[in-house]
This record gives sequence, structure tokens and C-alpha cells, in this order.
Amino acid sequence: MTNSDHTLFERDAHLWWSDHGHCALLHSLVPARLNYLCQIFTERLERDPGDATVLDVGCGGGLFTEEVARLGCRVTGVDLSRRSIEIAKLHADQMGLAIAYHVAAGEKLPFLDNTFDLVYCCDVIEHVHDVNRVVAESARVLKSGGIYLYDTINRTWLSKLFMITLMQKWEWLRVIPSDLHDWEKFVTPAEIQHILTHHRLKTHDMIGLMPDMNPITSIRRLFDIRKVKRGTMSHAEFGRGMIFHPSRFQWMNYMGYAVKM
Repeated sequence: MTNSDHTLFERDAHLWWSDHGHCALLHSLVPARLNYLCQIFTERLERDPGDATVLDVGCGGGLFTEEVARLGCRVTGVDLSRRSIEIAKLHADQMGLAIAYHVAAGEKLPFLDNTFDLVYCCDVIEHVHDVNRVVAESARVLKSGGIYLYDTINRTWLSKLFMITLMQKWEWLRVIPSDLHDWEKFVTPAEIQHILTHHRLKTHDMIGLMPDMNPITSIRRLFDIRKVKRGTMSHAEFGRGMIFHPSRFQWMNYMGYAVKM
């Protein structure tokens, strides 16, 4: 993470690559993010991602960072959690991946202006105290024509119900720490659009990100949560059943990209 809330991830850093604990749930989002990133490069920019310099702001233990590195990108990851960076370095070494990791805040990136072809913030914006400053720093280190990719959680009654009330507060369903998210920090699409424009980042796309669920699978997932609570199903098994797809609905998670003018 990129602010004082990183203490939670300092505490739970050992869970980044574990099958057990809330970090395992984040793995389910990686395929959709990676597909979106590849689509931006190949279909919309007609460019090979393999020759890009990329910065992961708020990289955590490197879940998405490693997948981007496997595309051939020259990847740098930063996070304020020192223990998360240590875990990320160790895992990347074990995987034989050359990723440059640094302990740093998104509000004060230790890089020169116009350094990276792409900067992304995934699962970060909803945790920071100063979204404007994080975006400003990301824009500063982007090259002209560079890409800013993000995904976050919309501040709606639905996100409050599911992400806060059910998943964090209600003991019967709670599978993530009760202090993981603060609904007041969630950012609406209109708010992020305003911030991007202010920092000369022109929005080219914004889409929803929703799990592949219908009424039947939704009921099944409720029973699966009970299995996780009882310890008969791991968080990783539960997460693997959550397949996320792009959606026109932005009620919960949404993602998009902008280009530096």
C-alpha cells in the first residue's frame, strides 16, 4: 500500500502467496487485469508489451507484477510495506524473474520525470489518503504518450453493502479483515476522471469489472464462504471460483486507462 494503512499489510505480508488468508482472494482478479493490459497494448495501441518499461504502484507481494514481467516488460514495483517488498523480492527470485522492487510511497515516487511507458495502480487507489497526489506522481514519471492503468472500487450503496457490511462486518460471511477497506475512501468514476484530467491524463476507456455470477452460482458462493469460515475450503479455492470479466456495470469494481498528453 502507499499510506499509513500499510500496517495491515505489514502484519499480513506472509499471506501474499499463501493459499490461506485474504490475500489469496486477490489472485482471482489477476487474469482479468492482465487480459485488459494486453488488450490495451496489442489491440488499441498496436504495440508489443515486451518492450515497455512498467511501474507497479502499490505492488504488495507482487501478484500482478510477476505476470506483467512474464510478458517481457521491464518492471519496477514499489510499496510502502517493507515486509511485502521483501516477500515480493524473494518470490520473484524463486520464479527467476528480474523485477526491481523498492520501498516507496505512491505519493513520492523515487524516479525521474518521464521514466516509464506504463504506470498502473491496482487495488491501491481505494486505500490511499491522497488520491490526487498518487495520480500526480504517476503522471510525472510517465513518458509523454504513456499509459496510466488503474482499477479500484466505486463508492456506491452496493459496494458498501457487499464490501463493507457483508464481507468485512458481518461475522457470518466475513472472509477479509474488518479494517481492510474504508468505504469513505472508495472513489467514484466521476472523481477519478476529474483527477486524471487535472494531471493531463486523457481517459480512453472505463469499464466495470464483475464476477461471473448468476442467482444459482451466487447461492453456491454463499455456501462456499461458510466452508471457508469452517476451514474446509481454502481462500485460494474460493478465489479460483470467482472469474472476473469486463462489464458495462461499474457499481462495484471498475477499471480503465488514460494516456498522458
